[in-house]
Amino acid sequence: MTDLDWVPQSCTLPTEERPLRVAEWDGLFAERLREVSQPDPLRLRLELGGDAGIEVQVRDLMEKESGCCSFFTFTITPSTDALLLEIAVDEAHGPVLDAMATRAGATAEGTPQ
Repeated sequence: MTDLDWVPQSCTLPTEERPLRVAEWDGLFAERLREVSQPDPLRLRLELGGDAGIEVQVRDLMEKESGCCSFFTFTITPSTDALLLEIAVDEAHGPVLDAMATRAGATAEGTPQ
């Protein structure tokens, strides 16, 4: 998704910073994503692999994202060798979650949209 038209108007991140944030998510997906699933239209589940540092990285990104897109609800569940990140949105932001799911899958496969 080189075109950022899918970013909702409710996002308060300055336009010039949006490509940098997308790059942060892409890096996380490319380096750590093991599995992506969308158990329902308003929830995305990402299994991320890695060492203990992954939780710090994800929490930092969650904090940044929550600061500009308050419609996201993030939940982290750590395990021994992975981290489960669940992202939920309200109905109005379902398309944003769909775009994130598509991007996560494509980036993990080495073909960012």
